[in-house]
Amino acid sequence: MAAQWFQKDVTITAPSRGCHLITSDINKAIKDDLPKIKIGLANLFIQHTSASLTVNENADPDVRRDMEVGLNKIVPAEWNRDGTFRHTMEGDDDMPGHMKSSLMGASLTIPIRNGRLALGTWQGIYLNEHRDQGGWGGGHTRHIVITLQGTS
Repeated sequence: MAAQWFQKDVTITAPSRGCHLITSDINKAIKDDLPKIKIGLANLFIQHTSASLTVNENADPDVRRDMEVGLNKIVPAEWNRDGTFRHTMEGDDDMPGHMKSSLMGASLTIPIRNGRLALGTWQGIYLNEHRDQGGWGGGHTRHIVITLQGTS
């Protein structure tokens, strides 16, 4: 039972601001290495400061919509205009995007069991895009580093 490590980079384009189910994209990226691990961990890390990752319900799309609505009530874009935030030069959704990213998190750790991500029946991996314009680049292309570790 030798320890094994694998690492992949995946680029995902969020179609818009909001919470997007990306479980199939992640599984596709690790399809060759994941079956080699019987017991282990998968770490996903998003290399951005205005997007985040989380695990939540994968069945009802209303959950993704409600997550976005709730996050906007927790950190409203109006704070960029009312003097609450000083970091406002990148647009009304930038500093709120940073706040939401910190609240939701930049990484996930998911157990690996028998060559599969050990997600629950109704769980899926979300990419949460917190910007309308996607930052300086003008798009919503996000980079995620996936690290797999475990034993065969």
